[in-house]
Amino acid sequence: MPPLDDARPRRTFAVISHPDAGKSTLTEALALHARVISEAGAVHGKAGRRGTVSDWMEIERSRGISISSTALQFAYRDHVVNLVDTPGHADFSEDTYRVLAAVDAAVMLVDAAKGLEPQTLKLFQVCAHRGIPVITVINKWDRPGLDPLELIDEIEREIKLKPTPLTWPVGIAGDFHGVLDRRTGRFIQYTRTAGGAKRAPERHLDPDDALVAAGDDWTTAQEAHDLLASDGADHDQDSFLAGTTTPVLFASALLNFGVAQLLDMLLELAPAPGATTTKDGGLRPVDSDFSAFVFKVQAGTDTAHRDRLAYARVCSGVFERGMVVTHAATGRPFTTKYAQTVFGRDRTSVEVALPGDVVGLVNASALRVGDTIYAGEPVEYPPIASFAPEFFATARATDTGRYKQFRRGIEQLDQEGVVQVLRSELRGDQAPVLAAVGLMQFEVVQVRMASEFMAPIRLDRLDYTVARRTTKEDAPHLQGLRGTEVLERSDGAHLALFTDAWRAQAVRRDHPDLVLEPLPASAR
Repeated sequence: MPPLDDARPRRTFAVISHPDAGKSTLTEALALHARVISEAGAVHGKAGRRGTVSDWMEIERSRGISISSTALQFAYRDHVVNLVDTPGHADFSEDTYRVLAAVDAAVMLVDAAKGLEPQTLKLFQVCAHRGIPVITVINKWDRPGLDPLELIDEIEREIKLKPTPLTWPVGIAGDFHGVLDRRTGRFIQYTRTAGGAKRAPERHLDPDDALVAAGDDWTTAQEAHDLLASDGADHDQDSFLAGTTTPVLFASALLNFGVAQLLDMLLELAPAPGATTTKDGGLRPVDSDFSAFVFKVQAGTDTAHRDRLAYARVCSGVFERGMVVTHAATGRPFTTKYAQTVFGRDRTSVEVALPGDVVGLVNASALRVGDTIYAGEPVEYPPIASFAPEFFATARATDTGRYKQFRRGIEQLDQEGVVQVLRSELRGDQAPVLAAVGLMQFEVVQVRMASEFMAPIRLDRLDYTVARRTTKEDAPHLQGLRGTEVLERSDGAHLALFTDAWRAQAVRRDHPDLVLEPLPASAR
């Protein structure tokens, strides 16, 4: 980690996309271009190649998807970059939402052949709601795809942002020679490497040399550039930060084409960490006393030690390993003796961290997602909302002799936010109800309960599909109604479960005096 007087600028961002748009491949390519790994992993399944550093779970490697967010920190040029990788499957959109609470910018990855897809659109809406500026990368330009102008039009039409391309492809989708750098007018010509495992060599050519090298493809790119300029589609930093425009780059993450340009643009355009909104609506400046909030809790990254890692985004001040901080939720102090920075599954001890950095606090068992920690002047940041679950199942240990491990595992997965855990006196602790946004969350729970806690479980699906928030006082009046059950979530919230939306509406109509509030909808 950097020394205490390290003043290198920070850039903290996440990559969002629809599943299979190439997000994990891009994450690996960015690390490759920053020279923190020597060879890219093969998420595309090439024999003999390793998996990505960000996908470390066995289930991720076997399924070829990201199901858990991870933090990657590395130095690039004169900056420190914090890349928070997000899950690639819609069933884990709640995890992505937590990540977006901890970043200053987002890279929206678009498949050149498919354009804007449903999950991408929903996640963009989360960015817009949080005021996160978005850089768009049109990926997979090495494969057949849509016309670039058609893609630009779709972005403006669907998400109401004006695209301002920084680069423009030279060659149609599937015949990718390089890009026209619209700000310099030069041709950045790419050269393929074997399997895309190494950094792609680049040549920067003046327009005359570009015409010789690329012929009509260069002329076509220049014509598109002129058309975009006449339409006012040139980058304006104020408009980008205000969330009315999105810079666009064309790339092939698999071949490492256009990745260096993305890294450079992130350093140049993405905002530095700024003041953070507090729970009471105020602002905590970055030069205030130390504060941070927990956006993820993860166990199982180190199977040898079975430890638990709380990812905290530093919001203000300077974090120093060993400092005593206060847990805002309880008012209790604890010492941050074991603090680490994370690169996928690899860790190194943290000595100091600045606003924008992500710190892994080891075995901070009291910390939960959304918690605030601070030193000096007290502060508390807004909690991170839990989405409305749509799937419910009871969990039971298949081996009653391992009930202690069963309880510990369920509690751990609840604290991580892998699922929501609901309980009631009627059901008891031996058969808690697991509530999920997507069905794959149940699969992850079963795999991890068996492999990490040695407590295999059986899940029995329940017929409920709708959840509404109610109160402790109203719970007895709802309990026992047909097609209705009330359970308590671990954060103290009482949820009324209904078999379907019609039943929820009927109960609300028949009992207008009872509290039945909708929960935040997921980005699935």
